[in-house]
Amino acid sequence: MPKVRLALAQTNPTVGAIQANLEQALDQISKAKDQGADLVVFGEMAITGYPIEDLASRESFILEAELAVRSLATELTKPQYQGLAVVIGHPAMASPQEQTGWAIAKNCASVIIDGQIIGRYAKHHLPNYSVFDEYRNFVPGNELLTFEYKGLRFSTVICEDIWQQGGPVAKLADNNTDIALVLNGSPFEIDKDDKRLALVKELVKRQSCAAAYVNLVGGQDDLVFDGDSIVVDSKGRLVARAKQFKQDLVLIDIEAKDEIEVVGEHHLTKPNDNWQAWNALVLGLRDYLQKNGFKSVVLGLSGGIDSAVCATIAADAIGAENVFGVSMPSRYSSDGSKDDAQNLAERRGINYRVQPIEDLVKPFETSLDLTGLSAENLQARVRGLILMSLSNKEGHLTITTGNKSELAVGYSTIYGDTVGGYAPLKDVEKTLVWELARWRNQYAISRGEVEPIPVASIEKAPSAELRPDQVDQDSLPPYDVLDAILEAYINQRKSRAEIVSFGFNQELVEKVLTLVDRAEWKRRQGAIGPKITGMAFGRDRRLPITNKYKG
Repeated sequence: MPKVRLALAQTNPTVGAIQANLEQALDQISKAKDQGADLVVFGEMAITGYPIEDLASRESFILEAELAVRSLATELTKPQYQGLAVVIGHPAMASPQEQTGWAIAKNCASVIIDGQIIGRYAKHHLPNYSVFDEYRNFVPGNELLTFEYKGLRFSTVICEDIWQQGGPVAKLADNNTDIALVLNGSPFEIDKDDKRLALVKELVKRQSCAAAYVNLVGGQDDLVFDGDSIVVDSKGRLVARAKQFKQDLVLIDIEAKDEIEVVGEHHLTKPNDNWQAWNALVLGLRDYLQKNGFKSVVLGLSGGIDSAVCATIAADAIGAENVFGVSMPSRYSSDGSKDDAQNLAERRGINYRVQPIEDLVKPFETSLDLTGLSAENLQARVRGLILMSLSNKEGHLTITTGNKSELAVGYSTIYGDTVGGYAPLKDVEKTLVWELARWRNQYAISRGEVEPIPVASIEKAPSAELRPDQVDQDSLPPYDVLDAILEAYINQRKSRAEIVSFGFNQELVEKVLTLVDRAEWKRRQGAIGPKITGMAFGRDRRLPITNKYKG
């Protein structure tokens, strides 16, 4: 028999649903115990969900979380849990000396053995800024919590600790740690799983210990936690890896820090980036709907690529029968676009209706004498009005279909095609939208299914169809060029001069960057959407609306 059978409990808590989260934890503990587990480790803030934002300033909330931990400890005194150890994340009240500003809570991991809370590791502050940046916003915790259990020494740290070489993790070797238990609430970003693995491998190499990295899973507002919990032994070998975007329970047997084996079937390879991005978008939408009590969505189907991808994401998330697509043709809508919208609905089996807008648009145009851009924007606003009316009437959540490239340069109509409660493509640039569409179709083919997205929607030139023969490139550069400039300006934070030095036309760079800066006011009013990159609008990037700096 191994010295310790350790279970990594990768759970999907809901912020504020403390009792439900406690029951979820107990369910995982029971399952782990039934499989012979000696020690069960959960992710960061598993009791309350994460991040808790301004709930960190509510004393009643923090006290209820602490009561839940005590209730868990009491439950673990029952005979069936004899000898079991549990490590779980939660907030706790900070002492008056530890409190700073509005925050009265600290970020904790409690160790419970035989129903007794034998120790607590606490960071003095919660990472409650916009979304924490693991590299830059390090706040030291208390002294490292190390405990001995069945002949092995375990030390407990929390998420951000391991992104720095100093602080508690620097003491792992000094404390003769065998296994570092790292509790995490680490949101998904494309390629972030590689960074995490490299970081954990560097940690075990530097501190001569193994590490069990346990992450949360699930959507929380505009964040998506992807799970992907991992175990790395003291020689830097990846031993176990939990599923991405699903709850999971992974068990490992530990003889020593360099003798660790996974229990049962497992996988160590990770899916490709497109699979990860798609599943992040699906999980983000699904959990936003389910955790907020929505059962269905409504969206406009234009026949274009963005609405096609959004409808397919929604169908994957909650089932095609719960997706309601509306075609809203105008006098400028092509027969091809109308056919493509219907084709998409039929391929995926979503609900579909047609609501022409001409009879609604005409009275406004005539009464207000609207022409040009104002008339174009009116069409988009009438469509938004239709969707919101159906949302109110039938109880759907309206999802808006704009992508990151359009949001970046303000290529959208405020209160028109921007209306809705959730924006699945908010952090997905246009070129990636096409890439994901092609990937999703190939994925369907590999499973013997019908391609959900019409090829015509992927291949035709994108157009808002608000005037005769309109295409996006009338107003914007080709999307591959636009996205490359946006990548440099938004994600890499390069200056105008630096972007021009990369070989882009100076006049074009000036135009694009001016559009980005001027559109900040629109983005502030937009719906939230799942973050999948390191620089998401509204979450990571927030500039003054009134801003004359052009450096």
